[in-house]
Amino acid sequence: MNIEEVQKGQAAYTADNIQVLEGLEAVRMRPAMYIGDISSRGLHHLVYEVVDNSIDEALAGYCTEIDVLIHPENSITVKDNGRGIPVDMHEKEGRSALEVVMTVLHAGGKFDKGSYKVSGGLHGVGVSCVNALSSYMSVHVHRNGHEYLQEYECGKPVAPVAQIGDSKTHGTVTHFRPDASIFSVTEYDFAILCNRLRELAFLNKGIRLTITDLRENNENGQPVSETFLSENGLEDFIDYLDANREKLIPKPICIEGEKNGIPIEVAMQYNTSFSENIHSYVNNINTHEGGTHLAGFRRGLTRTLKTYAEKSGMLAKLKFDINGDDFREGLTAIISVKVAEPQFEGQTKTKLGNNEAMGSVDSIISELLAHYLEENPREAKLIVDKVILAATARHAARKARELVQRKNVLSGSGLPGKLADCSENDASLCELFLVEGDSAGGTAKQGRDRRFQAILPLRGKILNVEKAMQHKIFESEEIRHIFTALGVSIGTDEDSKALNMEKLRYHKVVIMTDADVDGSHIATLILTFFYRYMQPLIENGYVYIATPPLYSVKKGNTMRYAWTEEDRQRIVDEWGSGESEARGLHIQRYKGLGEMNEVQLWETTMDPDRRTLRQVTIENGTEADRIFSMLMGDEVAPRREFIERNARYANIDA
Repeated sequence: MNIEEVQKGQAAYTADNIQVLEGLEAVRMRPAMYIGDISSRGLHHLVYEVVDNSIDEALAGYCTEIDVLIHPENSITVKDNGRGIPVDMHEKEGRSALEVVMTVLHAGGKFDKGSYKVSGGLHGVGVSCVNALSSYMSVHVHRNGHEYLQEYECGKPVAPVAQIGDSKTHGTVTHFRPDASIFSVTEYDFAILCNRLRELAFLNKGIRLTITDLRENNENGQPVSETFLSENGLEDFIDYLDANREKLIPKPICIEGEKNGIPIEVAMQYNTSFSENIHSYVNNINTHEGGTHLAGFRRGLTRTLKTYAEKSGMLAKLKFDINGDDFREGLTAIISVKVAEPQFEGQTKTKLGNNEAMGSVDSIISELLAHYLEENPREAKLIVDKVILAATARHAARKARELVQRKNVLSGSGLPGKLADCSENDASLCELFLVEGDSAGGTAKQGRDRRFQAILPLRGKILNVEKAMQHKIFESEEIRHIFTALGVSIGTDEDSKALNMEKLRYHKVVIMTDADVDGSHIATLILTFFYRYMQPLIENGYVYIATPPLYSVKKGNTMRYAWTEEDRQRIVDEWGSGESEARGLHIQRYKGLGEMNEVQLWETTMDPDRRTLRQVTIENGTEADRIFSMLMGDEVAPRREFIERNARYANIDA
């Protein structure tokens, strides 16, 4: 670029090009920066932010009940019996404190440690962000014997705060309607909100949280409603998560204390499964990437258990070393800490960075777990035996991994023989379809775009990893094929389940199975494997589920596809009344991908311009853990109950 071009560009780029966003305009222009995204997750996050304010009141000791209502038009009301947001004049701002809290970023009592010792939410941007992203919002404050009201549109006050009457109660009632011009999804999911409120009830024992869905009535003609109240906190949480697993010890180990000004609660239960399920929280926020508090827990757990096992002489005959993984196999644990000034890595608070938390949690675990082991020798022996079994299995799994890697080296590329690879080398452009069976695999290979789509047929149902020891997983041919096709490896000396994605060959992994019960079962088996052993693939947004059609409806030379029963009926109705056969309609129910030819499969399921892929995400880690253990674990009764409860939503094959 020459000097004249630079000067011309400088002349075009002046002070007039610098845009200053005032108030909440920045939130409306870049909402994803504040709430993560504008789809379902961001929509539900609005509710969490308002509820978090009420929970903060509870943590401060002033709130015992929180009610959430979903209105027919998908607006939300959150009501609490806390102190009520202050409404008196804010000296610096020259307006009501309520208006400041609702319209100014980084404003709120959370920054005054005299008001809140600990708090969740988005560091003071939470409720004002909700206001900014709502087409309408109102706040009723019951305080000092009066009721106050202020209303807002798109984050801007309609009028000043007004005293509208007397009140004998106290608390805050917040009502908001998410802005449909901002969110791509505007319908609230009752189950998603229930999961979060249940979680909050476990994390804050003694607080009653109720959610009512005014959009739907139950069998008694009343709105659907759920109430969550936990008297035992994390102990109840562990029982809930492990309800579908066989317990190794009768009751969860519960540890509670305070170290260096940090309140710490831990509940843990060993079971007969082979997976580690540890969930960590800071100020009620699920830190799914862990952080210093999780590191402190692991360090304290490993050192304390190893010291006890060595002193008891139980490790004397073991011929190889035990590592940290072995102490956590079959362990379900919840770590909850309350930190006055938490330092998180990233805006979404998924990893705690406070160094003092590591030592505090380590110290509490070391001290109180040692007491538990000494006072409960029978349970301690069961735990150490489980650790020894895990170490033995890990040793066998390491040999199996090494065998797989040697085979890959000897076979050249190491790619499975059934893999039909694509020609593109850029992983970000490549797609791998995991297809059920050779027949559908053959059709997919013929119908795909060979430039960027690869096909890996899987033979039958893959191993249920929920019930299998790790070395059995590496001995499974179909699972080995998935590992090698993807180009990933699993396990290091420090972490036998760590996933190395440096050589990942595809950034879209699509599970494509038949649209029947068997296909759904196979998809669930694959998802269980990804969740337990390849979770980073899901977290990075690389895993998808294909949606093949259920029906084709043909009239003459015209064919249309239906993905649901409703789609099929609508097509039939559009093509006239009367019996289908009399009108020359031919309806085909696809029970397998192999029933479609390659052109049909491409048009309906594989063409990026026309297909629908469902991205797999983890909305709630603890609930995902519970669902997978319930669906794929050994306990039959909870699975039967789940199927009976949800059967009315299912498509049962004839």
